[in-house]
Amino acid sequence: MKKTSMVKSALPFAIIIIAVIVAFVMINMRKPPEKEEVVEKAFLVEAQEVFREPVEFVVFSQGNVQPKNHTRISTQVSGKVVSVSSVFQAGGFFKQGDILVTLEQDDFLTDLKLAEAELAQARASLEEEKARGKVAEEDWKALNNSTPPALGLRKPQLAREQANVKAAEAKYERAMRNLARTEVRAPYNGIVVKRDVDVGQFLPVGSIVGEVYSTDVAEVRLPLANSDLAFLDLSAGVESNNPVQLKADVAGRERVWSGRLVRSEGVMDAGSRVMYAVVEVEDPYRINSGNDAAPLRFGQFVEAVISGTRSENVIVLPRNLLRLDNTVLTVSDEREIAIKPVQVARTDAERVYISEGLNSGEKVAVSAVPNPYNGMKVRLPGDEPEIEEPQKNDQAEEASAIDTAEAN
Repeated sequence: MKKTSMVKSALPFAIIIIAVIVAFVMINMRKPPEKEEVVEKAFLVEAQEVFREPVEFVVFSQGNVQPKNHTRISTQVSGKVVSVSSVFQAGGFFKQGDILVTLEQDDFLTDLKLAEAELAQARASLEEEKARGKVAEEDWKALNNSTPPALGLRKPQLAREQANVKAAEAKYERAMRNLARTEVRAPYNGIVVKRDVDVGQFLPVGSIVGEVYSTDVAEVRLPLANSDLAFLDLSAGVESNNPVQLKADVAGRERVWSGRLVRSEGVMDAGSRVMYAVVEVEDPYRINSGNDAAPLRFGQFVEAVISGTRSENVIVLPRNLLRLDNTVLTVSDEREIAIKPVQVARTDAERVYISEGLNSGEKVAVSAVPNPYNGMKVRLPGDEPEIEEPQKNDQAEEASAIDTAEAN
C-alpha cells in the first residue's frame, strides 16, 4: 500500500521529466531557418532630357475695358429743346456729326439776318468811301502837282470803313456759329451712356445734355508688377507695339480680342507698387467687323496676355521641379542624383525659365525623390534592378555550424 502511494506521488514528476526530454529532442531536431536573400533596389525615378530653346516671354494681367474718349455733352447756346434724335438714348449708337439735340432757332435766325444787313451796309459804305477817295485824289492833282496828304485823300475815313466791314463780318460769323450751335452734334462715333434732356425743356448755356463714349477705340489699363517690367519694352511717353490678347467669358463662351500695348503711364502707384500700362483695341463694338464678331463692351473685365521680350537660350521646366533653394535634381549617366544650383530668369504659375546651371541633354528628375543627396543611387524605368550580395543572418550561421558538428 505504501509502495503504491509512492508510485502515485512520483508519477507527475516522471511525466514532467519525459516532457522536458521530448521537448529537448524536438528542439534539437528542428531544421535551421532557411537562408533568405536580401535584395535592395535603387530608388525608381522618372527623368526627362532638357534642351535650351528660344522663348518669347509673356506677361499676364487683367483690367476693365474703358473708352478712350468719354464726353459729357453740353450746350453752347441757350434755348428750348425742340427735338431729340431717336438714337440719343441709353445704348444708342451714333456717328460723328449726327444731330443729337436741336434747340429753338428763331432768335438766332433773326440775329443772323441783322448781321447780314449790317455787313451789307458796311460794305456799301466802304465802296462809297473808296469812290470819294478817288475823287479827292483827282481834285488834288488838278489844283496842285505836289503829293497830296493822307487826310486830303480821305485815307483815315477809308480805314474806318474797312474796320466797320471787318466788325460786321465778325458779327455775321458769330451769328452763323450760334445758329449752328442750336444743333448739338456728336463729336465722334460712339454710344450713348446717359441722356439728361427731353423735348420742351429750356436749357441755359453750358447745360449737360448727356454722356457718350467713343466706340472707335477702347482702352484697358493693366497693372504691371515691377518684376514684369523687365520682360516688356516700355518707356514712359514712348509708343509701344507689344501685341496683346484679351480674354473674357461672354455668355458661357470664351472670347478673344486682339489689341496692342501702346504706352505706360510711367508712374509707380505708391499704394500698390504697380505701374499701369494701356492697351488699345480698335473698333471694340465690332461695328465695322461684321455681325458675327463678339463686341468688347465697356466695363467688361478681361484677362490680358502680353507678348514680351524674347530669349534665345533658356531651359523651360515645370514650376514644381524648382526647389526652394533654387536647385534642381538631375540624374547622371551613372544613375546618381546630382543637386544643381540654377539661375532663374523668370518664373510664373506653371513654368520656370532657367538661364544658367543646366546644359542641353541633361536628365532632370521629374518625379518626387524623398530626402535626396548628391550621389544617391537611383534607377530609371527600364533599368535592371541592382541586387546586392545576399546577407546571412548570424543566428542562421550559428545553427548551421551546430548542425555540422552534430552530424560529425
